[in-house]
Amino acid sequence: MLIGEYLHTLDSKKRLSLPAKFRKEVGKKVVITRGLDSCLFMFPLSTWKEIAQKLQQLPIGGADTRGMSRFILSGAVESDVDGAGRILVPDFLKDFADLKSRVVLAGVSDRVEIWNEKTWEEYKRRIEKGADQMAQTLGDLGIL
Repeated sequence: MLIGEYLHTLDSKKRLSLPAKFRKEVGKKVVITRGLDSCLFMFPLSTWKEIAQKLQQLPIGGADTRGMSRFILSGAVESDVDGAGRILVPDFLKDFADLKSRVVLAGVSDRVEIWNEKTWEEYKRRIEKGADQMAQTLGDLGIL
């Protein structure tokens, strides 16, 4: 399971070192794509194949399903994890998430989210303020 929060550096060649705990989980090849809330999603290849299959099964008649499929699939790239545990982040994804030299890698169960450090801090503060209400909603659903 991919969990935890790590601050890392995106080098001048757009390489990002993965935390050692994530390297074990993701293997030698990952898929990076546009995520939600202005971050990137990074999936182990096996997980990505499951997600892509689910997206392929969505009806193309709905504008929302077409749009989400395009958003996720057209922005996806495979990246090898090199011998030093780094991945290459393409320019268009770096720009999408406004990644600077300092980025946050957040493990979210089946994926890693890659965030601009400042955007992550702002998002985290907002979410923390609403944690009680989110807990109530999850409790109402029988999850917590």
